[in-house]
Amino acid sequence: MGASPADETRVLGAPHRRRLREVWRSAGWPCQDLIEVELLAAGLLQRQRDGDGRESLRVTDAGIALLAATLQRNRAARDAHEALVARVAREMQRAGRVVWRGLALRAKVGMGDDAAWAMALPDVYSIRHTTVADYVEPVAHEVKVRRADLLADLRRPQKGEAYLQNSSQCWYVLREGIGEPAEIPAEYGVMVARESALEVLRPAPKRPLQLPFAVWMALARATPEPAEDDAQGWLGAPPATD
Repeated sequence: MGASPADETRVLGAPHRRRLREVWRSAGWPCQDLIEVELLAAGLLQRQRDGDGRESLRVTDAGIALLAATLQRNRAARDAHEALVARVAREMQRAGRVVWRGLALRAKVGMGDDAAWAMALPDVYSIRHTTVADYVEPVAHEVKVRRADLLADLRRPQKGEAYLQNSSQCWYVLREGIGEPAEIPAEYGVMVARESALEVLRPAPKRPLQLPFAVWMALARATPEPAEDDAQGWLGAPPATD
């Protein structure tokens, strides 16, 4: 017996979903490649001809349902990611650090003719609250809530090198169950987000680093995370109670 459309749908990957979105947004002109063959076989695309015999593609109701399910799944992942990013940022603030989210930092990676500029986009970037440049200790945290995103990140060594050039410590913060410390390069520390706390599974190596002037300029142009009102509350007396 042949595979059912539901069975076909389960084996489709990101390139198929991306093509489905492209067809939905476009006039549906066919590429006639194997991705389209699999989408047609799964019943997610349908061929149609106009009065002049020109063939185009339309997304079927099953294809629309798959796009909607993918959208909901991606939204849930983004929400989980942003929640964990905010949690890491709060922990860094409570440790007395100045924190930024969504920074874009450039670094030249590679050697000789292979050298190229790469972007480091840490989810959380923080420095110590100090006036001494040698004590700044910049730290980058990269947050992952999906295993696919973690594996995609690990396949991009240039991105990791850019992180290391801009930080004295680099950490991966993982949602529980998506990865193991042994999968992460030794240059990074690893934390796992438990329900009760961020647990250190492997400490991050600490390297001396003076921030390049370009990074100081990036920090000056960006807005740090606003501090929580109660973040410093316990430095003095406990708050009064009624």
